[in-house]
Amino acid sequence: MKCFRFPARHGYAVEVSPFFPNTLACATAQYYGIAGCGTVFVLEQRESDVLLLRSFDWNDGLFDVTWSESNEHVLVTGGGDGSLQIWDTANPQGPLQVLKEHTQEVYSVDWSQTRGENLVVSGSWDHTARVWDPESAQCVCTLQGHEGVLYSSIWAPHTPSCFASASGDGTLRVWDVKAGSCRMAIPAHKAEILSCDWCKYDQNVLVTGAVDCSVCVWDLRSVRQPVAQMLGHTYAIRRVKFSPFYKTVLASCSYDFTVRFWDYSRSPMRLDTMEHHSEFVCGLDFNLHIPNQVVDCSWDETIKIYTPQCLPALQEAAV
Repeated sequence: MKCFRFPARHGYAVEVSPFFPNTLACATAQYYGIAGCGTVFVLEQRESDVLLLRSFDWNDGLFDVTWSESNEHVLVTGGGDGSLQIWDTANPQGPLQVLKEHTQEVYSVDWSQTRGENLVVSGSWDHTARVWDPESAQCVCTLQGHEGVLYSSIWAPHTPSCFASASGDGTLRVWDVKAGSCRMAIPAHKAEILSCDWCKYDQNVLVTGAVDCSVCVWDLRSVRQPVAQMLGHTYAIRRVKFSPFYKTVLASCSYDFTVRFWDYSRSPMRLDTMEHHSEFVCGLDFNLHIPNQVVDCSWDETIKIYTPQCLPALQEAAV
């Protein structure tokens, strides 16, 4: 396991570069995001350690980060002042652009992965999602419908102009950007939903993680009840992620200081539990380039890069 410590910063989100297997970015905040500034760290993992390549400071906490899918040097962060910041890792100066239309904290940012689209979606505590053209630095669409804070907004990996959002109102929503409307609203939990993600192998399958400590898998073709429900976390689930290598494998991290791995096609569904943090685990990502490698970050001021034993075992079993 490799570790990087950022003193006096609490980790909120981490994402591996879609271009470089050893490069990652982490969004952090001072004072647990309640006050102070934020920093995005750009890191490179080496054979035995993790090196700081670049860091950028912002005057408010940074709560999420996403890499550009079209330029290997560009990333976007979401801030507590309601703005999005576009950074160039090759430029040590301030942000290239600051996009400010949200009226409250931006808690989620995501760059579209579908071919021909160069869009960023943001989710905010002002109950709205906004879609941005980062090249023109313009908001192209504002979507309203949630009755609570938006904690998560994630583009569908295979369906153009489609993203999902998760909210404090307990619903998972699917949006059509071209129509400017909500396609589907699912009452997924009787609690705040803090995270959602799409299956990389099935355009109809999503996962949600909520304050009720449950992880639920949903099939958009039949949403009366979840396909699977995974229990085991003892506090709210902060982030959920589908594996890019296994159709039914996913990970969740929680305020209970753990990261858990699941395969909802198996019984029991829980594969492993990682207990290597001493504070809330808020950020989580799978490395797209290095099979079975996982990155997470925590309020304990650390990033951990590791391979949980359960994932290579799945790979061996499939051979």
